Amino acid sequence: MTHLPAPKPWIAAIAPYVPGRATAEDGRKVVKLSSNENPLGTPEAAREAYRSAATELERYPDAAATQLRAKLAAHYGIEAERIVYGTGSDEVLHLAAGAFAGVGDEIIHVRYGFAVYDIATRRVGAVPVVVADHDYATDVDAILAAVTERTRLVFVANPNNPTGTYTPHAEIARLHAGLPVDVLLVVDQAYTEYLEPADDDGALELARTAGNVLVTRTFSKIFGLAAERIGWGYASPAIIDAMHRIRAPFSFGIGAQRAAIAALDAGDFIDASRAHNLRWRDWFVGEIDAMRDAGLRAVPSKANFVMVLFEGALTAEAAYHALMAAGYATRWLPGQGLAHGLRITIGAEDDMRAVAGVLRAETERAG
Repeated sequence: MTHLPAPKPWIAAIAPYVPGRATAEDGRKVVKLSSNENPLGTPEAAREAYRSAATELERYPDAAATQLRAKLAAHYGIEAERIVYGTGSDEVLHLAAGAFAGVGDEIIHVRYGFAVYDIATRRVGAVPVVVADHDYATDVDAILAAVTERTRLVFVANPNNPTGTYTPHAEIARLHAGLPVDVLLVVDQAYTEYLEPADDDGALELARTAGNVLVTRTFSKIFGLAAERIGWGYASPAIIDAMHRIRAPFSFGIGAQRAAIAALDAGDFIDASRAHNLRWRDWFVGEIDAMRDAGLRAVPSKANFVMVLFEGALTAEAAYHALMAAGYATRWLPGQGLAHGLRITIGAEDDMRAVAGVLRAETERAG
């Protein structure tokens, strides 16, 4: 009998990440409102900076990302030596799990959390501990109640993906205060730039002063650099040192680093992106609220997307297919327990008006 290599059981248990669709099932190109990309594109200065690397394709990038870390430090008022970086914030999340958890350890995340948390947990043989939410939002009490002597990490996204909900400053502080000092609190801030200044959750400052907090961020969302997969994290020196020990030496290329540096200076672009998102997110939520009698409900969002729940005659699956037929890809997540919802990215004005129109027509047809 031939025996082939077999993966570890915890690897076999991983459900692979499924990205948002960019085409219809028949191959048609559709408007992609399934991956939370920036509808305004990319800052022109970042494009130019990326192009400047075309004459250096034979060169390895700076493995220490020295210039990018220095720019991040100056931009956010943090220490460059306390920054780790990776291929998107996804890799940084994996580094955290890989450095601080292993077989039999436990990692906590909320029921409707980012799919990568489960993958990063299982990848290292740890046990995912999934806690209940509070109306699709992070429940601090549920997390604290789930902590055991085997807990090594807690993953919290703020704003949360895929629900868009927000955990305020006081709750993040209460969560941290309630955790043992040997448990790493990872606050995933992929969408933090879409928040208003008054909504700062205090996690970056907490990571500055506490030895067991890691904040992760990305250039994929408001900065419009999703194609280049640039992520980073900030924590105490001991946390960062452990993560660097298992980090791939070349996370992203020369062009990506230059583009990220330029994007940090694109204040007008960032402001315009935030303003566009706020305006059309509020407008879209208003349209969904107008369909409340038909069973549609928008989960309160602080991100660049809205989770629309379908609690009436029109199902999320039917709405998903109707929108796809109309040329709009959205995110239907039955694999994450959200078969009754669609996560819809805030896109251009015409696209948001069209999506609302399709949903309105479908509710009337279903009703």
